[in-house]
Amino acid sequence: MPIDAPAASDLPTDSVIQRLVDRHGDAERARTETGVNQVAARWKHEDGDGEAFARFCETHFVPEGEDLVRLRDRLESAILTLRLHLYEIRRQLRRGSDLRPEGGEPMRAYDALLAKLDPAPDLMDQMHKQGLAFAALLNFERPDLRTMLEKGADWDADRWAEARIAQTFGPRIPGELNDRAREIRHRADTFVSEFHVPVESLVDEQGRRWLEPGRKLIAHWLIREQIKAHYGDPDGLPRQRALMHVMRRTIEGEVPVSVMAGRDEGDWDPAANTVGGKPVSDVNGPQRYERLIDQFRLAREFDAHHPEHPTALARKFELEREIPQEEVERLLTDLLSAPERKVVTDLLREQLGRPLEAHDIYFEDLGDTRSGAEWDAEVTKQYPDEAAFQRGLPDLLRRLGYPADEADTLGRGIRVEIARGAGHAMRPGAPGTQAWLRTNRRPDCLGWDGFDTAMHELGHNLEQLVSTHRVPRPMLQGVPNTACTEAFAFLYQSLAPKALGLAPAEDPAAESRRRSQETLLAACQIAGPSLLELKTWQWLYEHPDASPEALRETMLGIADDLWSQYFEEHFGPDPYHTLAAYQHMIAYPLYLADYALGHIISHQIRAHVERGDLATETIRICSIGHYTPDRWMREAVGGPISIAP
Repeated sequence: MPIDAPAASDLPTDSVIQRLVDRHGDAERARTETGVNQVAARWKHEDGDGEAFARFCETHFVPEGEDLVRLRDRLESAILTLRLHLYEIRRQLRRGSDLRPEGGEPMRAYDALLAKLDPAPDLMDQMHKQGLAFAALLNFERPDLRTMLEKGADWDADRWAEARIAQTFGPRIPGELNDRAREIRHRADTFVSEFHVPVESLVDEQGRRWLEPGRKLIAHWLIREQIKAHYGDPDGLPRQRALMHVMRRTIEGEVPVSVMAGRDEGDWDPAANTVGGKPVSDVNGPQRYERLIDQFRLAREFDAHHPEHPTALARKFELEREIPQEEVERLLTDLLSAPERKVVTDLLREQLGRPLEAHDIYFEDLGDTRSGAEWDAEVTKQYPDEAAFQRGLPDLLRRLGYPADEADTLGRGIRVEIARGAGHAMRPGAPGTQAWLRTNRRPDCLGWDGFDTAMHELGHNLEQLVSTHRVPRPMLQGVPNTACTEAFAFLYQSLAPKALGLAPAEDPAAESRRRSQETLLAACQIAGPSLLELKTWQWLYEHPDASPEALRETMLGIADDLWSQYFEEHFGPDPYHTLAAYQHMIAYPLYLADYALGHIISHQIRAHVERGDLATETIRICSIGHYTPDRWMREAVGGPISIAP
């Protein structure tokens, strides 16, 4: 038998439970049964024989009372100390790979080595070997999702802290698998963050170049943002179509190698995929699908160590999101099938004054027709660079309604930096550290794209600062899942015009209605890719030996089928496979549904906030604590996650 095989079948669990009950009374029977069986499920032969197992349980079981409270508090303090300081160490190690240096130099080989370094690669296994994990599992129940949904509404903060303590101690993953995971995930993340398509030689259907020399657009984010920037531009439509063909070539793996290398060998027509009028044969190939295959095969290696959640899908929904998969899929399909979509796309068609096309799924600004150049000018006037944005954060928060003292505290608690990729946010780590806001910028200015991204990340940072420092107990730091933090990111991103002092001059009812319409557009836009990702992973589990080429064909087919089912009646045909564009699928598998849920939750929060005030409600809601999303939403807005609003 392998040394690391579970030893549960050989352990004297029944006799240990009875001895503990005899010692501590029948009132402790339920706790002893739960605790002893939780330890047995993780105990390996290398941890000792049945006698060692019995001795450990009898020594470390703590009955109800003051000593159990002390154990809970000590474990909470220890876990948070380890978590926060390791988080800060890892953030520092990743600086070279996460941040764009002056001049935009490429990432160095040593930056990759530092980013992949894990200062505690076998921490979870050591916590089992040294007994700490077993002590926690012996004394505190590690509830599953069903238990939390059925009983968690009646638990107080102390009971929830106990649950989160037990849930801290996950499966014992072999060190070599963790090492391989860091390598594979870093490779995928680097592929995505470095995939900037040079577009200076790009021409539209009329043969015109219009982008400045040296311009690069990261796929898919900045290609999408550049498409959005051409609304209101008299020459915008042919430019948007050309950019969609660029998006298509990144999806299909057909970007010319000469273009990716930055060699201007003539006009690049992405529709025909010609360079200098000649057909292209040398393209970048299925690299993105190779990276996704790597992620899937890695997930399958982890499956064997998660007997209760034996697929990546089960772990994502039941462990991370804490929302059943069937509930999420129902929300997404109900959203895409809602008859209200036609009402809103009719408004969109009326505003644009033409039939809608596939790229119009990215149009969400029903209340403003400024061009990209006008938005850039407004941002540059107030925030010419990231340093000006950093200095202006307290005043920006005052403009959004925060009292002066809160604006100063929160604004100064955020550090602004420029990311290599599209942007991200990082919560405070060790006590006294700031939250980190990473956005993008143009070579000569922050620009609208950088500001818009910064407002999204600001929403994350405000949530992070409050949910780190103001929750009921340290073990309840954070919000329930990624969708809940995305809700605040989307909420604050939607306030970008107001943050610039450019809110539309309309009455509150009209503004509320417009925001509902814009959120519906945004939520539907990402709900399609979310369903595509779920269907793709289901297909991968059915075809575990699939090649990158087969995966590409399947994903494009799923994208086309979902478009026909949910989008074509609104936006017409899609020659670009638009729903397969999102690069999150490669670097952050199974993340996209959090964006869709984030839009839904964000609108529920916004509708609630409109009855109060933004600052007060942001702080109140983010202070609730790390409960299940269902309980958190009921405390936040008075009801469950719902598309009805």
